[in-house]
Amino acid sequence: MFSFLWFLSMLRIPHTLFYHMLKTCGILTFKGILCLITMGYSWLLFALLSAVFASLVAIFAKIGLQGVDANVATTIRAFITFIFLMAIIFVQGKLKLVPEFFTSKIAFFIILSGIVGALSWLFYFMAIQQGKVSSVVGIDHLSVVFALIFAFVFLNEKITLKGTMGIVLIALGAVLIALQD
Repeated sequence: MFSFLWFLSMLRIPHTLFYHMLKTCGILTFKGILCLITMGYSWLLFALLSAVFASLVAIFAKIGLQGVDANVATTIRAFITFIFLMAIIFVQGKLKLVPEFFTSKIAFFIILSGIVGALSWLFYFMAIQQGKVSSVVGIDHLSVVFALIFAFVFLNEKITLKGTMGIVLIALGAVLIALQD
């Protein structure tokens, strides 16, 4: 329990919030989720959901890549992602914003993000197909380390001593997970 409270403090989440949610709301209940959102911690909920769904990608990919070309599988996955996300913006009534997007100054960087994301998934699926999920996922999470370094270099974000320690621990953890055999 102490390590979890330490983890919350590193995220700048007050222990009282955790205690309040656990006691009053129940952290894994619908009411607990609403507490997260109304108290301004929706980013934490979204990050946790992202982590859960990303972990399932690895599992489903490993099962689905048996006897299938990794590039074909990645392309089909991207197509399904496109259809799914288009359906979401259609339901939200935001489909009309798509043409406007391509006239904006940031479109280049979003397109670039899509290209490097596609490259990431191509290599990820090749690695999953040929290696063990536990090893590949460990190495893949070095992306956190690279993202922090790139944010420092290109976005002038600061890396504190705590951040540096986190980078070192993530890198060490990724290597230990990859070499666990």
